[in-house]
Amino acid sequence: MDPLGARSQFVEVQNLPTWDQPQGVQDEVDGENLLMEEDDQLTNQLNSLESPFPFRQDINSKIVLFNGDVALLNCTAIVSTSNETLTDKNPVSDSIHRYSGPELRDELLKLKGCRTGEAKMTEGFNLAARFIIHTVGPKYKAKYRTAAESSLYSCYRNVMQLAKEHAMASVGGISLQCNHGENIEVVVFAVSDVEEPVYRKLMPLYYPRSKKEERIGLPLLPADIGNAEGEPVVPERQIRIAEKPGNLEDDSGDDSLESDLGLVGSHAFARMEGDVDKQRKLILQGQMSEAAQQKQHQRNYNRWLCRARTEDLSDIAALKALYQTGVDLCGRTVMVVVGRNIPVTLIDMEKALLYFIHVMDHITVKEYVMVYFHTLTGEHNHLDTDFLKKLYDIVDAKFKKNLRAFYFVHPTFRSKVSTWFFVTFSVSGLKEKVHHIENLQQLFTCILPEQIDIPPFVLEYDTRVSIHYLCGIG
Repeated sequence: MDPLGARSQFVEVQNLPTWDQPQGVQDEVDGENLLMEEDDQLTNQLNSLESPFPFRQDINSKIVLFNGDVALLNCTAIVSTSNETLTDKNPVSDSIHRYSGPELRDELLKLKGCRTGEAKMTEGFNLAARFIIHTVGPKYKAKYRTAAESSLYSCYRNVMQLAKEHAMASVGGISLQCNHGENIEVVVFAVSDVEEPVYRKLMPLYYPRSKKEERIGLPLLPADIGNAEGEPVVPERQIRIAEKPGNLEDDSGDDSLESDLGLVGSHAFARMEGDVDKQRKLILQGQMSEAAQQKQHQRNYNRWLCRARTEDLSDIAALKALYQTGVDLCGRTVMVVVGRNIPVTLIDMEKALLYFIHVMDHITVKEYVMVYFHTLTGEHNHLDTDFLKKLYDIVDAKFKKNLRAFYFVHPTFRSKVSTWFFVTFSVSGLKEKVHHIENLQQLFTCILPEQIDIPPFVLEYDTRVSIHYLCGIG
């Protein structure tokens, strides 16, 4: 109890600035830096994506980033992390014990421990907080990453479940799960000096404070964000339970069986597929069924897509060689490739392939067209057929199915010949989709000028060639 008239050392959470409010110069600087990194073409690419963590003013107004001692927060409950015997000594738990008094230690003995991922609750005793929620986080080891992530998720879920069950208005020391967001008024991230800059960098990704911040943060999100509740997704554990497993009246036959097996884990054992190396040998020998080949191809593409979502591809994005623009006369999305912006001999072409997959994966779920500007390309810009064949073989079936047209703008004689050989002998189903476009006026019969962003050098070249052509005729 503070002496009469003395200033309380406890911190009122209601007086702390929430996440939706500017919290100092650093936030403004970080925001400006993000905006400076954004360009119009990247904006066009991101506008059509839906973020799994959308801008939510209602959630941001409940979140507080607090640099200080969690034990001093005056809220309904604070969270303390410990070991399974609830006897762990660390700076946070030491502070909580110091301010709560000796009664807390006696109370913890009655709980008889707490398993990793679980949460138990005691009174706050002499703390300003009414309750203390005790949870045991996992000890992280790279070898057991999945188990650690699942346990950590359980910690968050169980803490929030306790808060919900006891109608707690404010909780300090943990992160917010959206499924309980409507029941809690304030959630405080209590951090140290070392942790604060990390939180300020990462929080905008998961709790964007504007639509622009949401859009900018989208490509920075990791691939493995879990399901809608934040729970880690382990494909091997996704076992499908049939509604009526004993019902044998379904006449769908092999198709139904294939569908059911397809929902069991992703590795060879879980799918009962046998030796993967043997399967690949069968593919080479032409002895594997078409359905099995499709599954094998899908798994391979998913691996590439996972890499594309996690690797840093900012150097490839900076080339501005691939971007989304408007729609064609049929309302289909238009994707642009600028050949002169691809320095083939100077960049990592595998990263270029990953960037292509990263940008195009969500575009290709519906019909689209591609415009390739071959304008003023040099030898160092030419993609060899081996790379193009590899790309064509890797991408998902939707890339090929939903591509309605490929407009090859300003082709040369050599490029026409190379393209003909490629679509005739190297790949199938693409030849009838390729259209050589000699000038922009021809392109505008398919795509209106206001629906496509054309690089200035392409416009200048086309104007110069058109004038030369007209003068030649005159």
